[in-house]
Amino acid sequence: MMKFNFSTKKPLGIEDLKEKYAQAPSQFLKLNNLEVHYRDEGIADDRTPLVLLHGFGAHLYTFNSWVDRLSSEFRIIRLDLPGFGLTGAFPDADYSTNRYTSFLKQFLTELGVEKCIIGGNSMGGNIAWNFALDYPNMVEKLILINAAGCRITNKKLLMLTHLARIPKIDYMIRNYAPSSVFKRTVQEVYANRDRIHSKTVDRYIDLIKREGNMKAMVDISKTLEFVKDKVDPRIDKISNIKQPILILWGQRDNVLPVEDAKQFYENTPNSKLVIFDEAGHVPMEEIPKTSVEPLKEFLSE
Repeated sequence: MMKFNFSTKKPLGIEDLKEKYAQAPSQFLKLNNLEVHYRDEGIADDRTPLVLLHGFGAHLYTFNSWVDRLSSEFRIIRLDLPGFGLTGAFPDADYSTNRYTSFLKQFLTELGVEKCIIGGNSMGGNIAWNFALDYPNMVEKLILINAAGCRITNKKLLMLTHLARIPKIDYMIRNYAPSSVFKRTVQEVYANRDRIHSKTVDRYIDLIKREGNMKAMVDISKTLEFVKDKVDPRIDKISNIKQPILILWGQRDNVLPVEDAKQFYENTPNSKLVIFDEAGHVPMEEIPKTSVEPLKEFLSE
């Protein structure tokens, strides 16, 4: 029988987390009932910024190494999506894809962004390509990094989903901090665990424990379409995206198999596929120097 060590430690307070993780260049934007944590870096007068969206259970820091390598040439905007990081949960617990894309439209409009290059990893990739469908006039190019939406075939991604649908475990997830579960999740998204820094694991766990995020992750597991239905119901519309698309994928992804990358590639008319043999689910974290090179080329075209 699988056993989980549910810690009884209370979720970390937002002020403590801000002090630890929201140093400059972090900013907060009040949007409806949320204080959205974001960073806007690089070339300030670039009118078509690169917007980066993190995956399930992650945060804007997942792109740190990429931003270090891109900010001298491009403007980059990244944010903690509602339900994650320092932003916190949607008050009404509506985590549909439509809610995320409309939220993102409002967020970018508040920042004065009329057009962008949008990219995302995993769940963030799913939101990115749906955003391109919903607001095509705002998207110049699209980047899919081990993106979700084609299908979910591996139980590892769905472990939290399975747990969330068991009433007693649901309660435990909502009210406690299963550090061992999330530490293992971080390990599973890397192809080579030796590349994981202890500070990276600590940051993931700290931000997952942010008050409200545990409940949000349960709610997302139950409501977000590509998780609930195992495939995004709009996947058949992805061929409508005419903008240039760069698909980046780790060959050793244990969460979303590389076959999904090939599905995206085969069903989009203007796409390029790059597969990294040595990477897993988060190539921008695991092999930042290698994975950023095709992105630089794509951004400069």
